[in-house]
Amino acid sequence: MRTIFSVLVLVLAASAATGPAVVNDGYGDCVLVSAGSFRMGDNFNEGNARERPVHLVELDAFYIGKYKVTNAEWKKFREDPGYDDPKFWPGGKVFPQADYPFWNDLKAHGGAAAENANFPVLGVNWDEATAYCNWLSAKTGKKYRLPTEAEWEKAARGTDQRRYPWGNNVDPSYTNYYQNPTPYNGSTSPAGFYDGSKRGSLQTHSNASPYGAFDMVGSTFEWCNDWYATNYYSFSPRKNPKGPAEGAYRVLRGASNYMEVPDLRAFVAVLIQTDRFGTSIADALRVFSDSLRTKRRQRAEEAAAKL
Repeated sequence: MRTIFSVLVLVLAASAATGPAVVNDGYGDCVLVSAGSFRMGDNFNEGNARERPVHLVELDAFYIGKYKVTNAEWKKFREDPGYDDPKFWPGGKVFPQADYPFWNDLKAHGGAAAENANFPVLGVNWDEATAYCNWLSAKTGKKYRLPTEAEWEKAARGTDQRRYPWGNNVDPSYTNYYQNPTPYNGSTSPAGFYDGSKRGSLQTHSNASPYGAFDMVGSTFEWCNDWYATNYYSFSPRKNPKGPAEGAYRVLRGASNYMEVPDLRAFVAVLIQTDRFGTSIADALRVFSDSLRTKRRQRAEEAAAKL
């Protein structure tokens, strides 16, 4: 099973809940998720035991990518000399560009074709997604990373325990899923396709989350930073949980275009090995950036450094 990264989630720590609703550091819009608590997990009792118990989580404010990472954004990394710099890669092991199975696959909306620039990038595993974040941090002087599972769920669901990012019901006008009779059935859809506008004969509904992040379920999975443990919810800390200290699998969220309606729920956690051993799953990335700090936090840190 091969994972695919197609959403860059910019996670940026913002100690104050105030700040611009949207920021752009030159690599795509990021939306503010305010600080506070929410109840995480399967409150509908519809899924697996690993999605429970429902538990209270408190998170600091952060910014998260408004859309999935696109081919155009990944291409900047792919064509930059920094791609081959081992310092950006976990364990210092650079993955050869020639081994990406989807970049030249036009049927999969691969990034080699200019007309696919706004489609999510496919064929990237967790190490590659992490390398991208590290490279982006170096480029901007700000700290980017993958979001934690808790950050991802709050950005997708808000605080009212809804089933999907947009509410509690789903139909083909909201997102891209298995056997969905829309123009992109069986493949990925462009970033922001489901925004409430009319697309040919399809009148879409906006699938934005309460914080304005689009496409958080459907089309492609999204990588989280966390290791996976079946019973983690039963012992995870209340404040800013970061996942288990170690594990054999990483967490995926968001569901793909191969998933059916029951798996589109915004509290469903999926586990997957970070190694490549197939080509059946498309995964995405959204990143967290420590660097998009509020001015208030920056001033506080500068003052503390002088003490």
